[in-house]
Amino acid sequence: MKQQLTYDEAIHRAAAYCSASEKCASDVSEKLSSWGVSSAENANIVAYLTKENFLNEERFVRAFVNDKFRFNKWGKIKIAYALRAKNISAEMIQAALENFDENEYFDILTELLKLKAQGLKYKDEYDKRAKLFRFAQSRGFESREIQKILGKF
Repeated sequence: MKQQLTYDEAIHRAAAYCSASEKCASDVSEKLSSWGVSSAENANIVAYLTKENFLNEERFVRAFVNDKFRFNKWGKIKIAYALRAKNISAEMIQAALENFDENEYFDILTELLKLKAQGLKYKDEYDKRAKLFRFAQSRGFESREIQKILGKF
């Protein structure tokens, strides 16, 4: 049987969890629940971590957007959905997505499509464009941006 954490132990473990990498309140709350912390204590711990700046939603959103865009090569749509799943406010998501460098966004999408096109098997040009379009949409890029780039292929 799993031993119940005391309030102080839960705070220390949660603080260590937040120190390892940026977390949002819903991530920490979920982790605390998995440790068997009651919902009342859970809310108190999240409030304490926020007050002590272990948790900072804006900092988390900036880091999340940067990482998912640069390393995972996700588009704005997929990033926004992932943030909504973590209960981040729509205003904060919108503000983070407005900070994208449009040239870098366009370059990454172009690079992704070129790489995908190299290993693609297709019957005709229409089939190729359709497969590339679906691929880019699955990565969360907007239809308008995909069309612009596919027009240049």
